[in-house]
Amino acid sequence: MEFAELIKITKVDRVVLHAPLCTSFSGTLSLSSHHSIFSSRTDDDKELWLLHRMVDTVERRIGALSGTLFLKCKDFRIIQLDITGVEACNNVADTIECLSALDNPKWFHPFFYNPAFVIMEDGWSAFATEQDFAKIKLVSDDWRISSVNHDFSVCPTYPEQVIVPKKVEDSVLVASASFRQMGRFPVLSYFHKKAKTALMRCSQPLVGTTMRRCNGDEELLKSVLMGGKKGFIIDTRTQNVAQLAKTKGGGCEPEVHYPMWTRLHKPIERYTVLLESLSKVVEDSASSFHRYAA
Repeated sequence: MEFAELIKITKVDRVVLHAPLCTSFSGTLSLSSHHSIFSSRTDDDKELWLLHRMVDTVERRIGALSGTLFLKCKDFRIIQLDITGVEACNNVADTIECLSALDNPKWFHPFFYNPAFVIMEDGWSAFATEQDFAKIKLVSDDWRISSVNHDFSVCPTYPEQVIVPKKVEDSVLVASASFRQMGRFPVLSYFHKKAKTALMRCSQPLVGTTMRRCNGDEELLKSVLMGGKKGFIIDTRTQNVAQLAKTKGGGCEPEVHYPMWTRLHKPIERYTVLLESLSKVVEDSASSFHRYAA
């Protein structure tokens, strides 16, 4: 596929732009493979670059001799373009709709763009596990870096290196991963230097209705607590949801097998509720804009 096949029009003059936090102005709209570029072409040279992937929907209002496009963006912006000529307006809309819905990642801007300069920074080395671990090492010798997930075979959503209790072997981590949903075994997320307490994260245990257990997982969590201390397991589900998860193979840590841990339920809303809330915000902002535009 060539981008030229999707771009029905490359430039349109006498376009009026209405965008948030700026005054309306007239200029030229240029369409490239990944951006819609609007320029006033005047001495002050006002300019707006809009990545096509940022456009969620394109709404058209076509008149007899001209048309208006409402570009509803994923960052809640609504950009209005008043375009002279019905054909030009439809061509711009068709082009943006196609280029904002590319489904092949290799055509996305970060992967397609080939800079003409040498990139000095390497994002892969911006955050090094060794540097963060060195700060922990200064105050505690109870942790180590494990490369058990070096090929992402243990947990596809964890990094190659993780910080785990020093006492446990990698074989214990593998056993714990087999007992946790998606292989997300307990790993260190935050360490409080003064209190020398740790915050770890993991997924739900695969207990099920048969009350399965895993010696490796129990050993891993036991190794976190030093000198008879006790810990808290914060379950982000309601107690009813956690119990219901057992019927689907999940569940929560049985207190009889994790006697040093106290489970607390601090539920977070399910993602469907958050999506519904987000949709209402988008709809409300869109309707408010249209009332203002009208």
